Amino acid sequence: MIAFTSKFLYTPVEQIQRPVVLIEHGSIVNLGPRDGFELPQATQLLDFGGCVIAPGMLDIHVHGGAGHDVMRADESGCEKFERFLARHGVTSYFPTTVAAPLDATLSALEHLADAIESADGNGRACPLGIHLEGPFLSHARRGVHLPEDLLVPDVATFERFWQAARGQIRIMTIAPELENAIEVISQAVKRGVCVSLGHSDADLGRSRDAIAAGARHATHTFNAMRPLDHRRPGLLAEILTNENVTADVIADGIHVDPTMVQLLFKIKGAEKLVLITDAISAAGMPDGTYALGSLEVEVKDRRCTLNGTLAGSTLTLDAALRNLMQFGHCDLQQSLRTATLNPARVAGAPKKGALEPGADADLVVLSPDGQVVTTVIKGTVVQQ
Repeated sequence: MIAFTSKFLYTPVEQIQRPVVLIEHGSIVNLGPRDGFELPQATQLLDFGGCVIAPGMLDIHVHGGAGHDVMRADESGCEKFERFLARHGVTSYFPTTVAAPLDATLSALEHLADAIESADGNGRACPLGIHLEGPFLSHARRGVHLPEDLLVPDVATFERFWQAARGQIRIMTIAPELENAIEVISQAVKRGVCVSLGHSDADLGRSRDAIAAGARHATHTFNAMRPLDHRRPGLLAEILTNENVTADVIADGIHVDPTMVQLLFKIKGAEKLVLITDAISAAGMPDGTYALGSLEVEVKDRRCTLNGTLAGSTLTLDAALRNLMQFGHCDLQQSLRTATLNPARVAGAPKKGALEPGADADLVVLSPDGQVVTTVIKGTVVQQ
């Protein structure tokens, strides 16, 4: 057995002072205050002093990092990428596609399903499911997704994606104003997929129709959607006013102004907001040219662009965590919820984004200001 202790533990909704987390065979056996906690004999106790123990973070929208793009089958690159995520406190993630030719998308879904089914968490962040971003996106709000790769939503096409992914699609971003979108949303929801609205120019009525059909989340809020207008409010107004809709945001200070991140946090609160990175293969790498699916993206001074349009980010989730504390004027515990419990709930993940007995021993040790000290995946300490 191994045990961890520190100054605080955030579950993340509860706080325990001077905690002990007891781990055996990769799972949490017990946790609680250190006073009165009896450790079994021969337990190795690791004391992290004034640090905070928290659940491992979960990124539900990430295209790559450390030079690796998730749509390109490369086991050595995948391992490097997953170890990179782990060093930044991420223990689980949802590899995210971009719009691509149909055959390329089907092939990518097959190899991503392979990766999910073979993941063992041996010092690497675990893929838990696929986020299908595209091809059911608006031409008007497509961002850098190539117009020739966008498709009109169709139940039969969704079924092809579902079969190629062997049921591993857990999140799907779709523009609800497209023809047949409501039917595809309904079908995806029946399969247990979290339908997320994004890359959309939808008006208010169509946005509400999509939510009535089962859509319940928003993809990179503010980005690639109709701006808020006081006479033609559109999708963004529904996201901000509907208490049943959760929303994610790229809190890098580039995609969304810090004041707008603060506004979103005030409206959605720590319960309904999700931090994502939308990171591409350039994350953790120097300036240069990097892959985003079949695209080649220029990266300079943390900005990823294609023909002047933002194309993903180089953000890491621990940096987003710290940025939300600064932008949203919130504490570490509140910020942690948006990167652990909330994304797990949104995605319906098998890992719950919380520390409790019986859960996998996926946790991160942080300094009081949110710097990653160490990451633990299924009870194994990841080398920083």
